[in-house]
Amino acid sequence: MTASVKEPIDRADPPSGAPRSGPSLLVRLVLRRLALSVLVLWVVSVLVFVATLLLPGDPARAILGQQATPERVAALSAKLGLDLPVWQRYLDWLGGVLTGDLGFSAATQGPVSELLAGKLVASGLLLVLTALVSTPLALAMGTYSAVRRDRLGEQVVSGFSLVLAALPEFVIGVLLVVLLSTSVFRLLPSVTLSRPGEPVWSQPGQLVLPVLTLALVVIPYVVRMTRATLSEALSGGFVEMARLKGLPERTVVLRHAVPHTIGPIAQVLAMQLAWLAGGVVVVEFLFRYPGIGQALIDAVAKRDVQVVQAITLIIAAFYVLVNLAADLIGIVADPRIRTGGAR
Repeated sequence: MTASVKEPIDRADPPSGAPRSGPSLLVRLVLRRLALSVLVLWVVSVLVFVATLLLPGDPARAILGQQATPERVAALSAKLGLDLPVWQRYLDWLGGVLTGDLGFSAATQGPVSELLAGKLVASGLLLVLTALVSTPLALAMGTYSAVRRDRLGEQVVSGFSLVLAALPEFVIGVLLVVLLSTSVFRLLPSVTLSRPGEPVWSQPGQLVLPVLTLALVVIPYVVRMTRATLSEALSGGFVEMARLKGLPERTVVLRHAVPHTIGPIAQVLAMQLAWLAGGVVVVEFLFRYPGIGQALIDAVAKRDVQVVQAITLIIAAFYVLVNLAADLIGIVADPRIRTGGAR
């Protein structure tokens, strides 16, 4: 008899319906998110350019005033490229953006990049401080609410976050000004006191109210999402198994429950931080803060089209990039993707 030879099992081809390996699926999802982000930014650039075209009035005449002669208006229009076809103006503007040239400010008669450089730093400082203050507080409050369910402390935190979530940012800012700057306690300046050209961090006290306003707007949403996702994880079977093994509750929460909440919490946190890029416009106007929000309002009032386009595109790019980072964190944190399981 001839002995039959069996192929080793590790040399057999995988079934056609088997899931792809974890790393390859992870790379495909990351590339898909990157391609989608690029597409979204391009669509936003088109919408921003078209929206500025729909603004009423002639930008050149708005800059020069109603008493300007037709010759001066025509000369300024030619200088700004307003006499070119719309598609050519868009391609010229988009090409400049891709090469770092944000255009020419008609109001200041200088490059937009120079106008916005210091303002971007000021707004970036505001956003970073808000994230540093709000993120640990929100995560701690949400974790406390999930662990201390149906207790007095959890009810206080939930009620506090619900009230804050119902208040717009300008209402919170006005209440803080009344409480800490005017009527009750006169502890902090109600507006920015920095002189032109002086960095905003030269007087740290003027940063407190804008940062506190933005933090109080962001915190309730992150608290409620952290509480909901962590409460669901704590009621899971894997957590019960860890408790049956005799592990301390602190270890159960930090090593078994918290890792399963990273993805959803990162996404809602990114959404709130991305909202700051738009919400900062209102807060900067309220506190006269010299950032891109105040610059956007001034540019709209002066019909400075290229400044409006640049600031709007920067805010949109920040929003897209933060959401992309949240998606990537959620993908990497998902154990089903890392192990090649179904998403």
